[in-house]
Amino acid sequence: MSDFLGKEYADGEVVVREGESGDSMFVVQGGRVEVVKGEGPDETRMGVLERGAVFGEMAIFERERRSATVRALGPARILTVDRRTFLRRVHEDPTLALNILESLSRRVRRLSTQVRELESNRRAAGTGR
Repeated sequence: MSDFLGKEYADGEVVVREGESGDSMFVVQGGRVEVVKGEGPDETRMGVLERGAVFGEMAIFERERRSATVRALGPARILTVDRRTFLRRVHEDPTLALNILESLSRRVRRLSTQVRELESNRRAAGTGR
């Protein structure tokens, strides 16, 4: 059996779109993807994810709309994991849940740092309150 069960995406192809509903998470099995918010001239790149990275995991825990668009940067292979599969795998290997929590914790810490930097820059520019 192949280690690669995911779907192939071409350069620029959207894996998930900001605002759409979601009930699954994704694992980058090969290649890279970019995470962006907004569209057109308002688009902001939030990050680039490489092999082994997980995204969309918030949809496993809460059924909210996607918070960002993720698209392939060059050819990429992405595995989709639905809620039922995720829960079964966590039952088989609880360390999977710990790995997801660690990933979320790093993301929250990084975002907190970015917010502090933005606030500091805003105050330094004289636009703080």
